[in-house]
Amino acid sequence: MGKTSLNIIGLLVLLTLTSTLQAQEQFRWEKNKVNKGRLYFYWGWNRSAYTESDIRFFGDDHDFTMYDVDASDNQTTFLPRIYFNPKWATTPQYNFRVGYYLTDRFELSAGIDHMKYVMARTQIVNIDGYIRTGSNYDGNYDNQEVYIGPKFVEFEHTDGLNYINIEGRFSSPSYMNQFLDFSAFGGLSVGGLYPKTNCTLLNIERYDDFHWAGYGFGATGGLRALIKGHFIVQFEGKLGWMNMPDIRTTIRESDRASQQFGFSQVNVVFGWIFGDNAYRSYEGPAGSPKTWN
Repeated sequence: MGKTSLNIIGLLVLLTLTSTLQAQEQFRWEKNKVNKGRLYFYWGWNRSAYTESDIRFFGDDHDFTMYDVDASDNQTTFLPRIYFNPKWATTPQYNFRVGYYLTDRFELSAGIDHMKYVMARTQIVNIDGYIRTGSNYDGNYDNQEVYIGPKFVEFEHTDGLNYINIEGRFSSPSYMNQFLDFSAFGGLSVGGLYPKTNCTLLNIERYDDFHWAGYGFGATGGLRALIKGHFIVQFEGKLGWMNMPDIRTTIRESDRASQQFGFSQVNVVFGWIFGDNAYRSYEGPAGSPKTWN
């Protein structure tokens, strides 16, 4: 899904919600909405971006660092037969999460942010270190500029850059009527990184399996809309940091890589929340529940 497709989906959803707003009864702030004990899940898609990073490649016959390496994400072109087909559901960059409200305003969740990280395949970087693999790149490097084309190294986490994390979030009071319920939220996450790294290094056969490579943490903020108290339409923004000290690169056990970088995400997700759409009425006795059906 390109950035344009993601923006179009978001715009259509916002227009739909705006039209619904105009057609419904007057909204009010509801500070006493009862969420405790409610369970939810959602699924959606993301676009992501990454800071430049230094990548160190090391093994028995090489140890070198490439500085200020550029990379980008690689979202799948938006095609309904891919995005809405369970067989291909994990092909695009996606977000999946299951959460539970421990209190009316605090939720704890677990999920996976499936991103894709692709090092720019044609760029010039500075390199320090040595290579002694019998390739044309053998030698000692002292902050030398090197063109890193496909014959030297290709490096990507495209199966993918999997951030498996737990997150705590606080929600704002709801702005709601009988049909729609809006709230903002913010939270912090921490988790492990479980990529399947596709690396072609100096023509050595790559390691082609998932591997725990490090950890990450992040901050999330966004806006959630509930339709009839249950159907979730949610927009999220995320910022975070990833540290990957143990990346497998080739079939040889000793060959590894390490890197650290910042990331950002923009997400559109859809889901369902279980439990009654209840609130503690302003008119009734304190704590007395009512339900909009």
